[in-house]
Amino acid sequence: MRELPIGWINIELNAVAQIIRGVTYKREQSINESKEGFLPILRATNITGISLTFDDLVYVPAENILTEQLLLQGDVVIASSSGSKEIVGKAGSFLGGGFIGSFGAFCTGLRPSTFVVSSYFRYYFQTPSYRKSVSELSAGSNINNLKIGNLAAQQFPLPPAAEQTRIVEKLEELLSDLDAGVAELKAAQKKLAQYRQSLLKAAVEGTLTAEWRAKNPPTETGAQLLERILIERRARWEAKQLAKFKEQDKTPPNDWQNKYPEPVHPDTRDLPELPDGWVWSMLGECFKIAIGSTPSRKEIAYWNGPISWVSSGEVRFNRVRETKEKITEFGLENSSTQINPVGSVLLGMIGEGKTRGQVAILDIPAANNQNSAAIWVSETPILPEYVYYWLWSQYEQTRRGSSGNNQPALNKFIIERILIPLPPVAEMQEVVQLLDDCFEQIMWQEATIDYSSKQSTAQRQNILRAAFSGQLVPQDPNDEPASVLLERIRNERQNTESHQTKRTRRRAIKDASQ
Repeated sequence: MRELPIGWINIELNAVAQIIRGVTYKREQSINESKEGFLPILRATNITGISLTFDDLVYVPAENILTEQLLLQGDVVIASSSGSKEIVGKAGSFLGGGFIGSFGAFCTGLRPSTFVVSSYFRYYFQTPSYRKSVSELSAGSNINNLKIGNLAAQQFPLPPAAEQTRIVEKLEELLSDLDAGVAELKAAQKKLAQYRQSLLKAAVEGTLTAEWRAKNPPTETGAQLLERILIERRARWEAKQLAKFKEQDKTPPNDWQNKYPEPVHPDTRDLPELPDGWVWSMLGECFKIAIGSTPSRKEIAYWNGPISWVSSGEVRFNRVRETKEKITEFGLENSSTQINPVGSVLLGMIGEGKTRGQVAILDIPAANNQNSAAIWVSETPILPEYVYYWLWSQYEQTRRGSSGNNQPALNKFIIERILIPLPPVAEMQEVVQLLDDCFEQIMWQEATIDYSSKQSTAQRQNILRAAFSGQLVPQDPNDEPASVLLERIRNERQNTESHQTKRTRRRAIKDASQ
């Protein structure tokens, strides 16, 4: 921190604020709903880094909570323990309202002196210097912790009381304008996402190409295309079976062709009507669906080879041109994954977050893990991009179609029965071209918004940095210096502690006399 102006002092945080430990309770004591005799507890997930949220609360017996642990307006709650280093040190200010409750043991509370402007105090925890300091202090062996002693020793820049007020007024003026701009950026980002979804919907329903379709009658309809795909698919199966017989030096039995597993065709009676020339099908009817696997991590010989291997985290509405990991031929042979051809479309199958239902196109031959399915589109005349865009448009519906309660997931059976509308190939190409052009523009606009958002974040940090180094507002030589203010804070604390001691003694005498 740069040298402070005259009249300011650097002081440890515990000199200007009371540090309050979080409420401890046993898991079996907590409930998830409000109940008489219970009070709500905030956790690290309720801390945004600026404010506090009051959803997803737990409730504990009121008797577990000390009076001093009940939140007061102006208190700051800090996440002091978490599995994520990014969360540790995050702070949120309690601005009052109807909430009556406290915070859990993985959090720490800070209650500023009444002689410190509460808004000045809360802005301190958004400064780059505070975040950098606690990040360096929070590293633990298994879990990241911010010890109370380290938090108490944080250097807090204390200006004169009058200057605190001027700083807050200037901060609120500058940051309110900045926040308004950020809100506009987020609104624009949301509109782009909605526009993308409306484009996808129009494309796969045929309305996007309605005018084009009227001027370009197909030479092959979607139904004829599907028939051609099914004939070619059976021919590939028969060729593969004959190759097996030849390799085994066997004569094919008379009924061997009858063992062909006929693909299932969807029941179209209750499906939406498609444009002329389109037809309903299913992924399993059109394409081979291949589920991958992960070679044993214990076998070093399985890894770091020449074969690209896609993890589920790499399937995120994108094109896969390279992979983070690669496996060896030995690893491929000793696992149930396979090399998928270029043009295969990968579909995420498992994931509590947003992974499940996301898609990617393979631009390289690559194996995949068990958390994604490879759809071998390139074996057909259908464009991989069309399947990709269709599955993107069905993202939410695909996720709802998952099975399982503990960890919802897709499986091969579900994926094979995902519906897909097939237009003629020429119209498919037009759909893809229109979406490619529109999405390129959307991506450019999103990149511009992202750049502006980063600039806003940097500007916010610069403003806060200036505020807490005495550079935001001019100093007034007539202001009472911070050293006098600090003495007042110390006297306040001594008086408070004295009253608490007297109350404790009176209570002890009363208890002893009973």
